[in-house]
Amino acid sequence: MYLLGIDVGTSSIKVAVVDVQSQQTVVSVQYPESENPIISLQPRWAEQSPDTWWEHVQAAILKANQSGKYDPKSIIAIGIAYQMHGLVCVDKEQNVVRNSIIWCDSRAVPFGDKAFQQIGREKALSHLLNSPGNFTAAKLAWVKQNEPDLYEKIDKIMLPGDFIAMKLTGTISTSVSALSEGVFWDFKNETVSSDVLDVLGISKTLIPEIKEVFSPHGTLSKSIATVLGLKEGIPVTYKAGDQPNNAFSLNVLQPGEVAATAGTSGVVYGVTDKVAYDPASRVNSFAHVNYTANQKRIGILLCINGTGILNSWLKNNIFKGQSYDQINAAAASVAPGSEGLLIYPFGNGAERVLGNQDRGAAIKGLQFNRHNNNHIARAAQEGIVFSLAFGMEIMVQMGLQLKTVRAGYANMFLSDVFAQAFATTTGARVELYNTDGAIGAARAAGLGAGIYKNASECFGGMKVLKTVDPEAKNSERYQEVYEQWKSQL
Repeated sequence: MYLLGIDVGTSSIKVAVVDVQSQQTVVSVQYPESENPIISLQPRWAEQSPDTWWEHVQAAILKANQSGKYDPKSIIAIGIAYQMHGLVCVDKEQNVVRNSIIWCDSRAVPFGDKAFQQIGREKALSHLLNSPGNFTAAKLAWVKQNEPDLYEKIDKIMLPGDFIAMKLTGTISTSVSALSEGVFWDFKNETVSSDVLDVLGISKTLIPEIKEVFSPHGTLSKSIATVLGLKEGIPVTYKAGDQPNNAFSLNVLQPGEVAATAGTSGVVYGVTDKVAYDPASRVNSFAHVNYTANQKRIGILLCINGTGILNSWLKNNIFKGQSYDQINAAAASVAPGSEGLLIYPFGNGAERVLGNQDRGAAIKGLQFNRHNNNHIARAAQEGIVFSLAFGMEIMVQMGLQLKTVRAGYANMFLSDVFAQAFATTTGARVELYNTDGAIGAARAAGLGAGIYKNASECFGGMKVLKTVDPEAKNSERYQEVYEQWKSQL
């Protein structure tokens, strides 16, 4: 028997198949090989087509099936992870009304700010744990005001993973975790926020049925099962945003545990049992995947939009024709501090850690007679680390202890320069594991289906691949450069 995990990322779709008994990953694939483009019709806009996601999900599953390493008919449950905060709108026939306004789109900031003022700072933060800012609810308000004809066609709104589950099963549902990431959830009253709906003029009928994260969210339809070569009636038993799911994938479920990821965006995600929030809403608090009204588990999320996408930009523009391994080698050829070159990775929309400002990326201290591409490669990786460290200072102020950080051995953490700079700058030990979002979603599907009795049973096949400790010999140098970086922020 096998479990299928789907990770709907910004760049691509990843699919993993995990053996139930051994808990080993049988196959892991990505589709497409090239990065899925972001549609930017105007500055600060970012959209993608949900129908394209669905096409790519199908292609990824079929690609995994073609490996011949398992019997597709033996898959017994499906889990879905997805890029957070995106707005998907469908009509009564479950047709997409417009492109998804995705997480790094900045157009809705004024709508969220206005709602924050109207609800009142203290009430909004104590009930929502966040400013409505640039999240899903504010995105919907933008659609209502600017595209009223399209808004009138909307029957249900969803997050990206809800949409993929709908395409698989024909059923639309959501969860408290999902609603909280859209800033629709009232944590004090344990219900959909009437304040948010009233201030933004949104009807509660647009909100789907609420279900537990680990529970049946519909079963695979006969027509889709036929297309994908799977068994009709397989349940979708888990849906979660990519960062809560990344934390789950690393067995980060209890207070004090911390996860990190550095894909297109960079995230540090710590779990607490306190309903905590940042008064300036620079980091955000959401219901974790194991949140219940009786057992509070809040995920405090620091997100830097411009991390891996900066590395991707370098690859496509500065290091044309070279691989990420070659870029990492170039970075490693330069000493810590990049000889005074500083890079600020804020070129992918408004950054919450900067008060929802869209400052753009910047290179500072460039000397034509000193610096070359190798310096740029290292300064970029150090700049990403420094941006994460800057946000982690806020998390520490909120009471989190960041002594050990778990991450998948993937993306930016494949770079020794990045991993060492992260550990040394933050002072935290980094543990790198053989897991990713798709593998985690597959394991979570097993928990949601009752195949695993508890969370600990899900992680028998997970191993530490590498441990990176803060480096004493370069600690002073990194702190010096980090302070210089902050002073010019």
